[in-house]
Amino acid sequence: MINKLKQQFRNLKFQKKIIGISVVISLIPIILLGLFSYTRMRSLLIEREETAIEESLHQEVLQLDHKLDSYLSSMNLIIWNENIRLALSQKYDSNFEMYLTYRDTIDPLFLTIRSLNTDITAITIYTDTNIYPHGNTLLPLADAQDKIWYEQALNTSAPFFSLSEDGQTLYLICQMQYSYVSYTSIICMTIDLPSAMLTANSLFNNNYGFLLADPTGETMYQYTNLVSVASAPNTSSDVLIHDELPGYITKAETLPDSGWVACLYRPARSVSAAAINITYIVLAMILLCIVLIFLVSALLSKIIVAPIKTLSLSMEQVEQGNYQVEIYSDNTDEVGQLICSFQKMVHTLNNLVNEVLLAQIRQQRYEIEILQSQINPHFLYNSLSLINSKAIISGQRDISQMARLLSTFYRTMLNKGKQITTIASELENTKSYVSIQQMMHSQSFDAIYDIDENLLEYPIPNLLLQPLAENAIIHGLDHRELSGRAILSISCYQENQDIIFKVMDNGCGMSDEECEQILTKDSKGYGVKNVHQRMQLYYGPEYGLAFHSTKGMGTYVLLKVRKDINQL
Repeated sequence: MINKLKQQFRNLKFQKKIIGISVVISLIPIILLGLFSYTRMRSLLIEREETAIEESLHQEVLQLDHKLDSYLSSMNLIIWNENIRLALSQKYDSNFEMYLTYRDTIDPLFLTIRSLNTDITAITIYTDTNIYPHGNTLLPLADAQDKIWYEQALNTSAPFFSLSEDGQTLYLICQMQYSYVSYTSIICMTIDLPSAMLTANSLFNNNYGFLLADPTGETMYQYTNLVSVASAPNTSSDVLIHDELPGYITKAETLPDSGWVACLYRPARSVSAAAINITYIVLAMILLCIVLIFLVSALLSKIIVAPIKTLSLSMEQVEQGNYQVEIYSDNTDEVGQLICSFQKMVHTLNNLVNEVLLAQIRQQRYEIEILQSQINPHFLYNSLSLINSKAIISGQRDISQMARLLSTFYRTMLNKGKQITTIASELENTKSYVSIQQMMHSQSFDAIYDIDENLLEYPIPNLLLQPLAENAIIHGLDHRELSGRAILSISCYQENQDIIFKVMDNGCGMSDEECEQILTKDSKGYGVKNVHQRMQLYYGPEYGLAFHSTKGMGTYVLLKVRKDINQL
């Protein structure tokens, strides 16, 4: 990994290296100072927050303990009230007596307790005495048998708290003890837990959590007011109580009388957010340093990097084939000497390339001229004219047609010694050749032409299509093995700013390897390789021939030329 980074740094451009080194050297002390300031400030804020959490939790514990004492005091007030005991144990002679007991003994006491403790929503006595039920105040003991606290209430005489299944209601339960009767009476004080914990819900403005657990560690009440729900801890009360929650400041305290444990926690990240101003200052200083560094780097680039960059761009142009690059330097330092040496090398290379290119062009022209000079035009025309006359006199139409086709073929092929012809003339030459081949093959194949007449007057190099048609007949149709009619198809159409010729046969076809070698291997005659090289010479490397073939099915070749031609 380190070696890879070193290699990437070595491959950077010189200007980027200067900027990178300057940035690193300047930012290291600033970043270290900023990190130290931020860390120290965060540590102080966390210490202050821990103190605030501890004090807030202690006040909440005192208030909760006071509320629990008031609930227990209210319960004791009911349990040890002799009038309540008598009201539950005596025998009534009429309903009116019961009504008086409700009105004068039970209801006033319960209403007084509830008015003093607004968190208490109901006080219910479950009893199996002969007194009739009275709203939610007096209910039969049988109605309590399905309560979660029923069994514990029967087996203990001390008051105890019980939490509802939904965690919203707290029950204070106690059994009334009678020494002189066999009745069973259980008092249930219903307390609205969220209302009792209302102060715990406003300890801080936001971003904190409060948890209350019983002595066994079971959660009784939990309140969270975190900024992000996703950041809320999903953990047990035991972890919070023992301060084992990473990323949070937690404090726990036990209520003296009940043994309950209250825990208050806040995310450490929210506490450290107060140090954000320091972070902004550090970032502003870093940005200022970066601006200064770039200004200094720009000055250095004018002095050092600019000549090197110019030299690099010139080298790229030379790599792309532009040997006309001109670069000068008045400096006599190492970079200036390097630029002068490079300019001399480019001049020498340009001269060598021009000599080689001109030699290749002359060689190509000489090859065409040699091919064309192998035939004496006047001798051929006179001979073919004589053959045509003799054939007409003797009534040999086939011979006459052959003579006319040969005359047309050689006339268009020689083109009066010119290198450039028109598409119309090239097609006339090719059609003459194909017609001669049809006569020589006893009309064993058909020729189909699909030519865009709007392209007939465009100039193209001479002798392009005839070698392709010859190749399709000799190497394709002559070796056809499938049944059916042999077909040679020649088409010409425009594609964007290019002209496309397509010569297709349904002959024997070629393998992929033969298609790849057809433009690279040497041939004894004027073959398709020569056509391909001439096209690239005239139009550039992206033009020329492209062969596509399927073994046993046929072959087609595409010849792409430009509508405008650069004559050499």
